[in-house]
Amino acid sequence: MKFTKYFLYIRQRPDRAKIKTEWIEDAVKNPNHTEVQSDGRIRKWKKVREEGKFLRVILLPDGETVHNAFFDRSFKGGKK
Repeated sequence: MKFTKYFLYIRQRPDRAKIKTEWIEDAVKNPNHTEVQSDGRIRKWKKVREEGKFLRVILLPDGETVHNAFFDRSFKGGKK
């Protein structure tokens, strides 16, 4: 799995540090929902049962480089 420098930096924040790499991998491989942004980046959401929240992972247009990952409080499982 590849990561941008931005992601590696932002992952050091306390609210992001608890996001496990396996959760990110699962979101990329088995998302509950996927959208493509106007800039070509790909948004993927996956419910993390341990947290009871949806994890949003933003990929670069190559579909494999993680640019951001965070728990999305506004996502409700396919309806924003």
